[in-house]
Amino acid sequence: MLLISVIIPVHNGERTISATLDSVLQQTFPDFELIIINDDSTDKTLEIISQYTDSRLSILSDSHQSAAVSRNQGLKHSIGEYIAFLDADDLWTPDKLESQLKTLKDHPEAAVAYSWTDYIDEAGNKLYPGSYLTLNGQVYPQLLVRNFLESGSNPLIKRQALIDIGGFDESLQGGQDWDLYLRLAAKYSFVAVPQVQIYYRVSTDSISSNLSRQEQQVLQVMEQNFAQASSDLQSLKVYSLTHLYKYLACRALALPPSSQNGLKALQFTGKYAWYESHKFSQFPLILVLVLKSLVRFLFPCLEKPLFSLGKKIRSKFI
Repeated sequence: MLLISVIIPVHNGERTISATLDSVLQQTFPDFELIIINDDSTDKTLEIISQYTDSRLSILSDSHQSAAVSRNQGLKHSIGEYIAFLDADDLWTPDKLESQLKTLKDHPEAAVAYSWTDYIDEAGNKLYPGSYLTLNGQVYPQLLVRNFLESGSNPLIKRQALIDIGGFDESLQGGQDWDLYLRLAAKYSFVAVPQVQIYYRVSTDSISSNLSRQEQQVLQVMEQNFAQASSDLQSLKVYSLTHLYKYLACRALALPPSSQNGLKALQFTGKYAWYESHKFSQFPLILVLVLKSLVRFLFPCLEKPLFSLGKKIRSKFI
């Protein structure tokens, strides 16, 4: 059996797909297949992909579906013993697959290997670091609090584990990555590679930039999984909500300055303060978020020179 299958769903990804494919084809571990799910692209995505002649690469066509459907389709057609998913605008370091595979082989009890993440802008420049959490073994409680894998482009997963849990939940319109990881963590061990090996691209017109929709999607995944969690884990829900709204508030402040984005940040900060009030340990951060959000809401034009402060806030506190 081929060792690794890499699955990339793409819809209108002409701006980033070449860099993403290059980051896969330049991997130091060569024994993989690369399956691209062209999800009804109407731009030059297919033309760009077709210029690649690497024999490991194959293209499947799909009508415009959710990311979960496309990933499941790729899983169905794959033959690798291990599976890695990659979004069409994210990047890997050249040693990503090699390091994660070695870590899984060194820890045969684990079914998922994950690495650290850094965030980049649309031009590929570094914005801020990820959480850099290193958690091994049974990580289900920690994963209930936050998705410390941070994206769908991170882990290398044993194929049989994915099959056992039924792949991605196609009924979800968002938060499918976190839901998948939670169902994996409920049955299997995780192991970390403490190195930055994933670059997550932040785009102002991406799905994740629609923060109100993202809020609802993540809340749905949260409610669904806490409904199934044991009673001794229910106390973690307030921490999960706290982290969600801290993330959304800081994410809103990393968007381009506008009154609308300032209002979003203020609303998310209010919810963050409400859920964080059980310990009062983050008052300085909450105060900074409130002041920053108010300035953006009331004076977005004057606030533009301070735009980078939103990124610095997120880098320091997320």
